[in-house]
Amino acid sequence: MEIEVISKESIKPSSPTPNHLKTFELSLLDQLIVLSPYVPIILYYPNDNGDNILQAQEKSLALKESLSETLTQFYPLAGTVKDYFSIDCNDVGAYYAVALVRRRLDQFLSNPDNKLINMLLPFTPSFEGSGAGTRVTNVQVNIFECGGIAIGLCISHKVVDAAAVHTFLKGWTNMACGAKEILFPNLTAHSLFPAKDLRLRESSMAMCASWLKEGKCCTKRFVFDADAIASLKAETTRNGVQNPTRVEVVSALIWKCAMAASKKTCGFQKPSCLTHVVNLRRKLPSTLSKDLIGNLLWLPGAECRANDEATMQCLVKKVRESISKIDVEFVNKAQGDEGYIALEQSMKEMGEIGSEGTMDNYLISSWCKMGFYEIDFGWGKPSWVAGIVGHGHPVFINLITLMDTKCGEGIEAWVNLDEEVMKILQHNPELLAFASLDPTRLPKDEVAALHIPQAINIQIDPIK
Repeated sequence: MEIEVISKESIKPSSPTPNHLKTFELSLLDQLIVLSPYVPIILYYPNDNGDNILQAQEKSLALKESLSETLTQFYPLAGTVKDYFSIDCNDVGAYYAVALVRRRLDQFLSNPDNKLINMLLPFTPSFEGSGAGTRVTNVQVNIFECGGIAIGLCISHKVVDAAAVHTFLKGWTNMACGAKEILFPNLTAHSLFPAKDLRLRESSMAMCASWLKEGKCCTKRFVFDADAIASLKAETTRNGVQNPTRVEVVSALIWKCAMAASKKTCGFQKPSCLTHVVNLRRKLPSTLSKDLIGNLLWLPGAECRANDEATMQCLVKKVRESISKIDVEFVNKAQGDEGYIALEQSMKEMGEIGSEGTMDNYLISSWCKMGFYEIDFGWGKPSWVAGIVGHGHPVFINLITLMDTKCGEGIEAWVNLDEEVMKILQHNPELLAFASLDPTRLPKDEVAALHIPQAINIQIDPIK
C-alpha cells in the first residue's frame, strides 16, 4: 500500500490562549499513569456519498477549520509537553498532515493488515518522540483513491486517556457539523488529584516497569461476535458467576489462554497478574466528570498463582474482585491534598502482587461503550475504529486493548504478546472456539455497509 504525504502544517487555535492559562498543570494521576507515549486511534469513513477525491480534499479543509475552533476550547491539546508536571499552552498548534493512499478503502478493510496500520498515523508512537517540546496533538488525514477517509491521531498520554480522546473528538465533530451546543471540556483534574507528593512518581515508574516489558512484539486481532460472547457469558453463569459482563468474560478467556501459551513456551506455569485499566469518571459525583480531560484512571491487579485453579469462573471472579476495589469510597479517598496516601497504599498492594521476577504481567485497557462509532464529522459514522496500532506497538508487550465492534455487542481484542507466545496463543482451540483471528473481512453487516464507488483516477495538486 503506497501512501504519499502531500502536506504538513500546524493548525493553531482560532483564538489565542489567555496568558493566565499558558501553563496547564498535570494531575497526580497524569504523572503516575505511565502506560504509553501516545493514545493512538484511527477512524475509517467510507465514501457513502459518492464524492470524488477533490470533494474528499474539501472535507479535509473543513476538518482543519473546525479543528482550529475546537483547539480554542481544548487549549492544552494545542500546546507542547513542558516537563513531567505541565503542558506549555503556547498555541503552537496540532501537527496536521494530509496523505494520499493508493488503494481503495473497501479493499483495505476487507483484509486489514496489522503491519500497514501504522502508516495511517502521523508517526509511529515511541517514547523517544514524546519528551519535552513535543506537540500534544498530531493528526493525519488519509484520502483513499475511492474518496474514503481514515483519520489517524496520536495525542500525548501525558494529558489524555481514551475517554478524554473521545471527549475531544466529540467536541471536534460538534464544531465540524455546526452544532449549536459547544462542548466545553472539564480541565480541573489537577485540582481533584493535586500532585502534592512527587515521590509517588518514582514508585509508579518502577511498578509500571515490572508490569510491562519491552520485547519482540506481535500484534493479533481476536474478534468476538455477539453470539460468541453470549455463549461465554452463559457458560460462566452456569458455573456460578452471576451476570458476567462482556469485558469480564473476554478478559478472563484471553488471560487463561495467555497463561497456557506461556506455560507451553517456558515449560512451567508462572504466576500471573492481570491489571485492568479502570475509568474513575463513573465514580465521581459531578455531572461534568464525563468530560474531564486527563488520565482519570487507576490500575487494580488480579493475581493467579501457579497452584491456583485457572478455570473461567475462577478467573472471571478474580477480574471482578480486582475491579470492584476501585469504588466510590476509594475514589473519594484518592482526591484532595491527602489523596496520595490512598494511591500510595494501592500502589504498594499492586507492587506486592506484581513483584515476583518470574511473574507474567498483562495489562488490559477497555475502550468499550465509549462511543467512538458515534463520531460523525458530517459524512456519517465510521465503518471501523482501531484504537491500537499494529506489530510492535504500543512500545510494550503484554498489552491488550478491547474495542467495540460496530454493532456494539461484540468485542475486538488487540493483543500484543511476545512473538513466541503469540505463535502458541493464536492456535489455542479454546480461544478460537469463541474468537476469529485477524478475520480477512469485517463482519458481513459491516462489509455490506461499505458502499463505495469505483476508484476515480484523478490527479490532484498538493494541498497548500
